[in-house]
Order: sequence, then structure tokens, then C-alpha cells
Amino acid sequence: MRMIFQQTPVSLSDSEEISETKENLLEDLKKTRYALEVAYSGFDNVTDPDLIDCYIYQVNAILKRYKFLLEKITHKEENNLLVEE
Repeated sequence: MRMIFQQTPVSLSDSEEISETKENLLEDLKKTRYALEVAYSGFDNVTDPDLIDCYIYQVNAILKRYKFLLEKITHKEENNLLVEE
């Protein structure tokens, strides 16, 4: 199975926050959309019931991430919290 998302450990002090730029959020959204296309493609090409269930869960998880990112971008744009590069 391919890994689409990578986690990078970040050490922050209590007062520091990660500033998210619009470009970073849009890039995450683009990667999520690609992962969704891959999951749908996999779903379309399997016949084993266990693999079908696996792809259904995968699609649902990616859809939730996509929705989360859209809401985050919308919220930050409404409150002018996005940092432009």
C-alpha cells in the first residue's frame, strides 16, 4: 500500500504555533484529492468483498479529511487568518 501523507515531528514551545499558508493548505487539499482518486480507482478494480470493504473505509476516511481541509480553509479565509507567501 502506498503512503500518501507523511508526518513530520515538530517540537514547539507552548507559545508557538505553526503558521499555515494558503499554499500549504491548498497543496494538502490537492494531495487529498489525488488520494481520493487513487482510492476510487482501487475500489473500481477489485472484486474480493474484503478489499471492497477496505476501499469503502479508505474512501470515507479520505472524504472526511477533504471536508476537514475545506472547512479549515473556509474558516481561515473568513477570519483572514491565512498567511500569504
